[in-house]
Amino acid sequence: MRIALAQINTTVGDVAGNEAKVLEAYRRGAAEGAQLVLVPELAITGYPPRDLLLSRGFVDANLAARDRLACATGATGLVVGFVGRADRGPGRAVTNALALLQSGRVQATRTKSLLPTYDVFDEDRYFEPAESNAPVEFGGRKLGLGICEDFWNDEGFWRDRRYRRNPAAELVQAGADLLLNISASPWHLGKERTREQMLSSMAAKAARPLLYCNLVGGNDELVFDGTSLMFNASGGLVAQGKSFAEDFLVVETDSPAGISAEESCDEEQLFRALVLGLRDYLHKCGFGSAVLGLSGGIDSALTAVLAVEALGRENVLGVLLPSKFSSPGSIEDARALAQNLGIRHEVIPIEEPVESVNAQLRPVFAGRPEDVTEENLQARMRGVMLMALSNKLGALLLTTGNKSELAVGYCTLYGDMCGGLAVLSDVPKGMVYKLARWINRDRILIPEASLTKAPSAELRANQTDQDSLPPYEELDAILEDYVVRGLEVAELCAAGHAPASVRRVVGLIDRNEYKRRQAAPGLKVTSKAFGVGRRIPIAQRHREV
Repeated sequence: MRIALAQINTTVGDVAGNEAKVLEAYRRGAAEGAQLVLVPELAITGYPPRDLLLSRGFVDANLAARDRLACATGATGLVVGFVGRADRGPGRAVTNALALLQSGRVQATRTKSLLPTYDVFDEDRYFEPAESNAPVEFGGRKLGLGICEDFWNDEGFWRDRRYRRNPAAELVQAGADLLLNISASPWHLGKERTREQMLSSMAAKAARPLLYCNLVGGNDELVFDGTSLMFNASGGLVAQGKSFAEDFLVVETDSPAGISAEESCDEEQLFRALVLGLRDYLHKCGFGSAVLGLSGGIDSALTAVLAVEALGRENVLGVLLPSKFSSPGSIEDARALAQNLGIRHEVIPIEEPVESVNAQLRPVFAGRPEDVTEENLQARMRGVMLMALSNKLGALLLTTGNKSELAVGYCTLYGDMCGGLAVLSDVPKGMVYKLARWINRDRILIPEASLTKAPSAELRANQTDQDSLPPYEELDAILEDYVVRGLEVAELCAAGHAPASVRRVVGLIDRNEYKRRQAAPGLKVTSKAFGVGRRIPIAQRHREV
């Protein structure tokens, strides 16, 4: 059977726009002789629709789009993801569903059985699951149609499973001779390798060809990589879609030919994910340009490079906001970066407005020594300036802090945390350096001094980050084990981390949840990010240390 996999970039809530993308993909598939066209999970609504699913009008609009797509079909079939209405109660009112459309009609529908409710997923909040699934007769074949998680619970691959059922195995037992999965599987570092190995194992175990069509694009904090796949009945890879770009694959399901998976280094994957997430966040939110502060440091430099790649140099404004503590080297590095990137930059000194505010506060602060309050005032003045530019120019303000800083609260509320998107909030400091050096592999975009000088907020004389924090290598290792791997304090110490550093870092992480709750949305690129997938109460008294 000749099948087209259309990995398209949908926008949550844009039912009309998504419908048009699906229809375009269908017509292309039909023109290229495909008997069946697949598009991703919930392609009509975009993924994840979250509480839009509680709107009756939203669900009705998506059903009307499904029916219009059905009317547009001819002999070529179309498998499309949509939001269905549950046909029984009690329970949730809607389903995560797919429809097989052909010859002007909805020929069959199937409902997702396994509803992920962990990390960033919350599907059990909204959807009623299927209790069973059965193959669909089409073109002389029995199609085993599944949606994303339904193919992610094979006992032969996962040691620890989340569900009792294995819907893919059930389809094979029911006679399916071809396995088709439409998906919205968000990316994080290393996930594409796990996904390929899992699906290859499933195809070989089932002795069936397996086709996987994945969503691509950014929606809020999630980045979807596409990388659609086809495996033959031996588990050999037959076709692979592009990563982090729309693509259209036409495959023959009986093809025995195998190919090697296209792979790239973590730095390249991370770069492309961040660029895609940044671009889509801005454009899908209605912005055409971005503004950011340039400090001369590595984080703002990397953010600027990503913004230029995503939006074009003409749509990025860099702003230098020097104070009396800003070193000449930092100002020179910021200027050099702007020149290397070819972006417009402005210099707005903050010393005068900071001193004016300090003068207003001195009578109230009388008798109290200067402390972090005065340091934070500088960061907050920069936030005021940058937000004013964002408002006046209609450009989205990008924050530049990294995951290591956000973890331990080394950031200022209403200061450097001001902004609409935290591009690097899931990128640890060590990976920031690796990514910057990868960017500079062929030519120098980020000044070498930004990579080699000691990191500093430059809010007081001769300040460095390590005045307040452990070395970033040590901090990042504890952060990985505590936040991502979920190790307890005793386990962290047993793993070789210095007990004093564990107590210090874990205490900082736990105490700064209130800051993270007020941070701009960030792009998720690791398996556990600060954001909707990590829900720690603020007003609570449990402490690890």
